[in-house]
Amino acid sequence: MSTGTAAVWGRAEQQDFRSRVRGALLGGAVGDALGAGVSGLVLEEIRAAHGVEGVADYVPAHGRRGAVTALTQLTLFTVDGLIRAQVRRDTGAWHPPTDVHRAYLRWAATQHHWGPDERREDNGWLAAEEWLYARRDPARECLAGFGDTVMGTLDRPKNPTARDAGALTRSAPFGLLVGWEPGLVLQLAVECAAQSHGHPAAQLSAGAFAVLVHGLARGESLDGAVQNTLALLAERPGHEPVTEALRQALGSVRQGIPGPALIEALGASDAAEEVLAVAVYCALVSEDIRHGLRLAVNYSGPSRATGSVCGALLGALHGETALPPAWLAELEGRATLLELADDFAMEMTQGPALHSPAAVAPGWLARYPRG
Repeated sequence: MSTGTAAVWGRAEQQDFRSRVRGALLGGAVGDALGAGVSGLVLEEIRAAHGVEGVADYVPAHGRRGAVTALTQLTLFTVDGLIRAQVRRDTGAWHPPTDVHRAYLRWAATQHHWGPDERREDNGWLAAEEWLYARRDPARECLAGFGDTVMGTLDRPKNPTARDAGALTRSAPFGLLVGWEPGLVLQLAVECAAQSHGHPAAQLSAGAFAVLVHGLARGESLDGAVQNTLALLAERPGHEPVTEALRQALGSVRQGIPGPALIEALGASDAAEEVLAVAVYCALVSEDIRHGLRLAVNYSGPSRATGSVCGALLGALHGETALPPAWLAELEGRATLLELADDFAMEMTQGPALHSPAAVAPGWLARYPRG
């Protein structure tokens, strides 16, 4: 799989890219944490518990404020897999879906084991983070998809009828491969979605999300990124549900003051294309990240999924400094998210200095083993 023309990175470009990577990963986690305490509740229940304006701040979930769920866990392991793919490229073993799948199997171990298995030399540093060893409402489809070592493919996907947002919500990192062409980003996200989700709408929603993040990380406007994504989707069989959902999101922007009624008209189920449409709409109409995320979680749908996707879009668009500092301060796993984001940015911009025929940084290969 070719990545297209490699970017030439100046210092300012590297700093901008790192800010957008941090923004996407932290923003997705903040949205996940904001929605975690109300996910699964209908709007009337949210308002009964938190007032007519709905939830405005973290509420306790999984025993604390600011807790993230399996959505953020899987996103972290997506990043880990993409770094590993780049590191392994020197060996001639270049198949990113395989490296991402291995990362998801490491995530699956966190759902079954009490803590890291120190005997596994291929775990790297992320799988040694003890706080990740916690079940946080993982989708059944993800647990089943990564329940054995067989990798689902487009020809033979795991869970052939699965249409929920479990693959969508882990797919922002594919879009951070800014040196790749958009069509390759779409293809990689779709192939990796098939590892747990077989329905074309679930796969293409994941691909569309990745392409949206890709455009934003490259400095496009959100509206421009949506238009470019629609053009790419049109070439893919089975694109119609995802295309129609995104077009509805664009059309809703002009229909009045943003609120739950307009949001729920886009859908309140856990279907991947509906989650994507709600998140895109909330990002398009947001005054700032706080406003966009509050819109995304205060409705009768899967709030943590829409919050996570909306947060990643807005974080990639605006960069880390636009994220609400009070929410960042309480966010579970912030240190891990920042460390992984910076590692990803460093690998993508300065990889040859870390591992190449001429240079090998032993510490880097301990963090991201080639095995």
